[in-house]
Amino acid sequence: MHPKNRHNDRYDFVSLIQALPALAEFVIPHPKSGDTIDFSNPRAVLCLNEAILIKDYGLTEWFLPKGYLCPPIPGRADYIHHIAELLKNKGGNVRVLDIGVGANCIYPLIGFNEYGWRFVGSEIDEKALAHAKDLLRRNKLNAFIELRLQRNPESIFKNMITPTDRFDLTICNPPFYSSLKEAQDESARKWKHLGLKHSADHRNFGGGGSELFCKGGEAAFLKAMVEESKEFAKQVKWFSSLVSKEGLLDALDAQLEKAGASEMHIIDMEQGQKKSRVVAWKF
Repeated sequence: MHPKNRHNDRYDFVSLIQALPALAEFVIPHPKSGDTIDFSNPRAVLCLNEAILIKDYGLTEWFLPKGYLCPPIPGRADYIHHIAELLKNKGGNVRVLDIGVGANCIYPLIGFNEYGWRFVGSEIDEKALAHAKDLLRRNKLNAFIELRLQRNPESIFKNMITPTDRFDLTICNPPFYSSLKEAQDESARKWKHLGLKHSADHRNFGGGGSELFCKGGEAAFLKAMVEESKEFAKQVKWFSSLVSKEGLLDALDAQLEKAGASEMHIIDMEQGQKKSRVVAWKF
């Protein structure tokens, strides 16, 4: 993980429980040493996330409607810290557009707390957007994070970037799968690998609908993002996205070259056994 990531070491459950006493219900002895939680239990994961956001990121409360994605915070923080290096840590002068902010609003919450960045978050799901707005209101962050409804699910930047907008950066955690069945099958493989029982609707980090899948999956979404990004080249300094499948990088590189991108960076990230990368480009 990035050296600035607060989660490089094991979770300090003593201080996390002090921040959110309800977490104590889910803390169990670790098989080797110390404490942990059962990461196959969605309620435990949700409670851990709330404790982390209260303890480390200055929130007073955080929760999610049933069925929405509960993000792994260390990985989300890694994206923010790595991309901050690309921006040369401009601090509070940075304005960021988060594509698909979700009900959890996690990137704006981390980015504002760590760097003072201002955010605009876009979302096609009205229920998710309403919940994210409620979280901002409860945590008194409305003045720093603006949320916008994307009424055309086929568009990414269109309708979200107005003629007067200027952004230093766009970020995105794209839908990785092409269908609900593909998402469920991948979840089943993970559970089988862990030797745990699995049901189609049981995912420890949750998520559904546009959070997990779209027509054509991750490859199609990234292609559309590249094609749209060139239309806003004068209004955005850096575009970026997570890319889960390393095999997509060659095609993405070709698409960016065809679109006329002047610069492209691949930022490798690793959290435990999980490997991913961020691709950033500019015109």
